[in-house]
Amino acid sequence: METYDAVANKIRDYLSQNFLFSDQGFTYEDDASFLELGIIDSFGFMELLHWVEHEFSISVADDELVPDNFDSVCKLSSFILGKQSGGT
Repeated sequence: METYDAVANKIRDYLSQNFLFSDQGFTYEDDASFLELGIIDSFGFMELLHWVEHEFSISVADDELVPDNFDSVCKLSSFILGKQSGGT
């Protein structure tokens, strides 16, 4: 299983390359809201969801598609690690 830092780094890299189009990397705090800051929109959310499922080999249920799981690097990293360890 991956570490929190490894998962968070992959998320930061993905966001900076695919949403921020930045060579500067992900310059936000890890608890910054993707939606509030306009980092992703509803279409971006679906793109992020598909990437997460593919990259981390997890399945995300409809009832898990909530901001508590997906709206920051911290929340998403914790969610992914929980799924990988057999959580729901």
